[in-house]
Amino acid sequence: MSHFRSKKLDLSGFVNARVMRDHTKRKVFEQYEPERQALRYIIRNTTLPQRTRAQAQLQLSQMHAYTRPTQIKNRCVAGGIARSIFRDFRIARYQFREQALAGELPGVKKASW
Repeated sequence: MSHFRSKKLDLSGFVNARVMRDHTKRKVFEQYEPERQALRYIIRNTTLPQRTRAQAQLQLSQMHAYTRPTQIKNRCVAGGIARSIFRDFRIARYQFREQALAGELPGVKKASW
């Protein structure tokens, strides 16, 4: 797994071991995604010989777990937690509330009617 380590971490916000691991997973996924797409295309192409498709399937199954899209988890950039994340803002529910009430989120205001 040492060949997956990035030379420079360009993280902003809260940093802990889980955030760094997720960052690594995102970088590895981005690096290997074209290869995964090519293998998936070969596997699904029924005009190719069965042996070629089986070899592609074996290659795909032997790739590192971090190359899978299901390994990526949305995490709060302010707090690092992985639950109740607003995708548009990339922050958790409680951080969203605090920043919105402080007026730090553009275009967000407290509802009143």
